[in-house]
Amino acid sequence: MIKRLFLSLFIIFCAASAEAGKDKLDVGPMNVLFIGNSYTRMNKMPKIFEKIAQSRGVDINVEMSAESSHTFNMHSKREAMFETIKSEKWDFVVLQGFSRELSESRSYIDTASVPYIGIILDSIYNNNPCTNVLLYMTWGYKNGYNAREEVSTNERMSDSIRVGYEYISDLFNLPIVPVGPVWRDFRASNNEIELYYTDLAHPSSYGSYMIACSFYSAIFKELPEDAYTGSIGNDEAKVLQTSAYNYIINNVDTFKLNQNMITVSFERTKMGKYYATCNANYPNAESVTWDFGDGLSSKSWDINHEYSKAGEYWVTLTIEDSCGIRKTKRKVIFEKPKRPSRKRKSKAKITMDPVKKV
Repeated sequence: MIKRLFLSLFIIFCAASAEAGKDKLDVGPMNVLFIGNSYTRMNKMPKIFEKIAQSRGVDINVEMSAESSHTFNMHSKREAMFETIKSEKWDFVVLQGFSRELSESRSYIDTASVPYIGIILDSIYNNNPCTNVLLYMTWGYKNGYNAREEVSTNERMSDSIRVGYEYISDLFNLPIVPVGPVWRDFRASNNEIELYYTDLAHPSSYGSYMIACSFYSAIFKELPEDAYTGSIGNDEAKVLQTSAYNYIINNVDTFKLNQNMITVSFERTKMGKYYATCNANYPNAESVTWDFGDGLSSKSWDINHEYSKAGEYWVTLTIEDSCGIRKTKRKVIFEKPKRPSRKRKSKAKITMDPVKKV
């Protein structure tokens, strides 16, 4: 079985302001393919993800190859899926197994799932060795699966699914988008929004929206605020967006989402200095180059860059590795401090509160 390293996470950071649409990034569209079953296809979730990303200014194309009740074994025999894989140089391919498939024992997974995941991965990497493969970790049925005692409750089934996906993640060194844990964490503190469809297994429209927000947060490491909401109300959408982002961003290391990523934070200090803190985590890169948008650059992996004045700047990272040369950008904005307004002094007025009767 060929083990593959998780290669060159191609992340595009886009400005969240209304002006973001005016600043086009000099990279082509991101191509994303979802391979799965009804958990992927329900409510056209991949298209929800696409519209969320587009509403945030990302140039993206999202496609889906999904068949109901399909396991990895069944996927590996679908010619239509292999044709879809060959149809584009995918930046990301998402893999999702049957809802109970990876809740089984390790010995079962080794024979029923692992060989077929390997076949699918070989096809993906043969088509484009720089494709990033993400595992779509699902959730337990609302009341568990009673036919097997070890997964007879939601908690037991959720735990077993997580163990199975983490096993596959370690075996093939693939990052996980932890939708199941996001789902479980949300339900622990929110009873008003129902994530389950009426069959108590598939996602409702709210559940599919949370899934899409989870993928956006995992890929872009960015809160999908003010994004496309579709049929979801703005208040409910905000809760789902925030919950998905908070869980993902607090568990980046746990699910290997820290590989091949860029982080850029910026602030104006109390002393009036403008700083951007930049980090590039690309373990297989031959070199990285930062362009800070102010005429200065650096080849350091980690750097704290000082700007001479307020303004808007594009921070550009150029990565060079076996997949070629790619660029990823993020806008940083430093606002000038507001001048205190001058107010005419007025004479102090003495007021007295009425005496309260005790």
